[in-house]
Amino acid sequence: MATNLLPVSEALSRLLAKGVPVEATETVSLQAARGRVLAEDLTARLTQPPFNASAMDGYALRAVDAPEVGAVLSVIGQAAAGHAFEGSLAAGQAVRIFTGAPLPDGADSILIQEDAEVLEDSRIRTKFPVVAGRHVRPRGQDFAEGEVVLTAGTVLDYSHVTVAAAMNHPELVVYRKPLVALLATGDELVVPGLHPGPSQIIASNTFGVAALVDAAGGEVLDLGIVPDRKDLIEAAIARARAAKVDVLVTLGGASVGDHDLVQASLKASGMELDFWRIAMRPGKPLMVGNIDGMQVLGLPGNPVASLVCGTLFLEPLIARLARQLKPRREAQAFTETTISANDHRQDYLRATLSRGNDGSLIARSFGKQDSSMMKVFAHADCLIVRPPHAPELPAGAPCPIILIRPSTV
Repeated sequence: MATNLLPVSEALSRLLAKGVPVEATETVSLQAARGRVLAEDLTARLTQPPFNASAMDGYALRAVDAPEVGAVLSVIGQAAAGHAFEGSLAAGQAVRIFTGAPLPDGADSILIQEDAEVLEDSRIRTKFPVVAGRHVRPRGQDFAEGEVVLTAGTVLDYSHVTVAAAMNHPELVVYRKPLVALLATGDELVVPGLHPGPSQIIASNTFGVAALVDAAGGEVLDLGIVPDRKDLIEAAIARARAAKVDVLVTLGGASVGDHDLVQASLKASGMELDFWRIAMRPGKPLMVGNIDGMQVLGLPGNPVASLVCGTLFLEPLIARLARQLKPRREAQAFTETTISANDHRQDYLRATLSRGNDGSLIARSFGKQDSSMMKVFAHADCLIVRPPHAPELPAGAPCPIILIRPSTV
């Protein structure tokens, strides 16, 4: 039976090979642009700064009027940000100026206020050499009108949004987020907040997978919990197709038991099955197919298996569709305790992380690894990756890990 199981690396390659990045675009406000992918080059609508501006508080003057320290100039007015000095400088004159204010006509330099001695009768004496152009932000120093500042494909962060605003763009054209439908099945499932019957449990997979989809850059369409009835499952699949989702994710029911109807319902709805059953633990029942361009990813019903498969397969798929890089989860650690030899399936062991005296990551595997134990997954920091047929790993040995929370390491 083991020979029929697809290796993890091959399964991921086949899944991603059929992932086509979303082409549709939409216009969003600057406030909603963070994390989105720019769909077209962004050109400056104006020049920044729009005038020669002071970079410091001080005095605007002509460098020729202060050829050496001790030059005395008459202060004839002042300029502040948003309030330019109306007029121009003549020989021997200066204007009190503040950061961001336009330089008066005729001025070419700034004497910072610390380098000016204030005299009587609105005069100043220079205490430091004046160099032409010093402390001046020339017009267009940042960008010029018509200049392409951000290119299509940029994943927008706070710095990109800032410069887009400065270029006078209140809205941006971005690629649409991949739409991911989630379909949970099972007579035993009830939503959180209700009282489960004697043979029922609370449905948790949908919420974890939905959070993963959102973090990866996708948009969730929740199809709800569907009972174990083929007609109802097929109706939910039809809803996903009508909504033109990019990926349909089923949660549970993908095996071939008498009550596992998802795969049969998908095939009846026109799914071409690519592969099913992966040489991994947890997550062997993973299923991948396609219905008229809608990718289908069947995740296991056990919550931990579902989240592990979601991390390994769904997250990179969404990143590809969304034209983004997936988070860097791969890292290296050292085992704290001995890990036993592995069988024919690639194993993903939940573990905690700590730092060694040299700063290296130390991974300690939990003793129990049952794929239904959500508390253990919630407390884990990483997954220790054990390749098929890996020999026993002694304490202190290097081991590859998958970070559950990359930002915390």
